[in-house]
Amino acid sequence: MGGDGADARRRQAMVFQKPVMLRRSVRANVAYGVGLHGMPAAERTGRIDRALGQAGLAGLAGRPARVLSGGERQRLELARAWALEPEVLFLDEPTASLDPGASAAVEAIIEEFHRAGTKIIMTTHDLGQARRLADEIVFLDHGRLAERTAAAAFFERPESEAGKAFLEGRLLW
Repeated sequence: MGGDGADARRRQAMVFQKPVMLRRSVRANVAYGVGLHGMPAAERTGRIDRALGQAGLAGLAGRPARVLSGGERQRLELARAWALEPEVLFLDEPTASLDPGASAAVEAIIEEFHRAGTKIIMTTHDLGQARRLADEIVFLDHGRLAERTAAAAFFERPESEAGKAFLEGRLLW
């Protein structure tokens, strides 16, 4: 039974709203993540290179991670996740505080994860982003499930009063 939990963690990745950078190069930040997950050394280089390429960071691999812009840092977080090839990716407000260009780059990476078959579970307060990226909406009102439905149905005809109020701009927290 103990192995099941460790197996499940290996199939998941989490990207936080505020990226955490190690005092290492961009490449070493990704390498550290795959090393923690016990990936065989023979697989690491290829995975790291692919992940940096997917995130558009291959040209920055040798730079110190701490000097990256906010958008580059978030793409580095996504590269660390990409290197793990997770089945499920949890995202917490992945474009908060990013400019429109950086947000678009992050959203493109998220869409690539989705196309690759990764299940994405994302929190966002950005209605435009939810419309662009979501297949399904799980709408919470004060921590309680108010609605769970296909994204198109939610935006066209929300079932809950809280969902209607939110879409109309009447529900503020």
